[in-house]
Amino acid sequence: MEFDFAQMAGPDRYKLMSAAITPRPIAWLTTVSQDGVRNAAPYSFFNMMSAEPPLVAIGLMRRPDGSYKDSARNIIDTGEFVVNLVAEADAVAMNFTCIDAPPDFDELAQGSIDTLASAVIAPPRIASAPVSMECRVFQRTDAGQSTIILGEVLRFHIADMFVDPDRLHVDTLAMDLVARMHGAGWYSRSTGLFQLMRPTYADLHK
Repeated sequence: MEFDFAQMAGPDRYKLMSAAITPRPIAWLTTVSQDGVRNAAPYSFFNMMSAEPPLVAIGLMRRPDGSYKDSARNIIDTGEFVVNLVAEADAVAMNFTCIDAPPDFDELAQGSIDTLASAVIAPPRIASAPVSMECRVFQRTDAGQSTIILGEVLRFHIADMFVDPDRLHVDTLAMDLVARMHGAGWYSRSTGLFQLMRPTYADLHK
């Protein structure tokens, strides 16, 4: 079946795309407003885009009236944010921070979510996150009802138990990350994996 997106309403395009493009990693963003109010919220329009420079991309949808949500407003105003990855043990806490609260509501405090100070930016890291990336805005693009942020990773924090510092080998499966799936409230675990090695042209012509 073919859909002409130019003839469809935004919510209908969202329904099809978000249900088909899965699983999506979750950026559990922590930010701080210009007035010093902390904010935490998860976003699944997120991924790594480059290692040179080290860039992540986040899509931040606006409210129906076109106004910015708290995370986007804080990032635009300060240029700083932390991307925390979500282990299954943090899923309930992460889900709490989806709450439709006013800007002066501190999700971290209200959700009893422990934090650690970042090294070079103001927003805190989530203490239980297996990975946290301190980021500064590299580029911002306003596109219709969304704001797309490219963030440069300034500091990369990973729990000691998940990395061999000599080989830079990460025990990815041990992090037990969850990802966003289709529809309201659906997530996936990092299970049921299989491996395919990348072919080489030289092997093809042996």
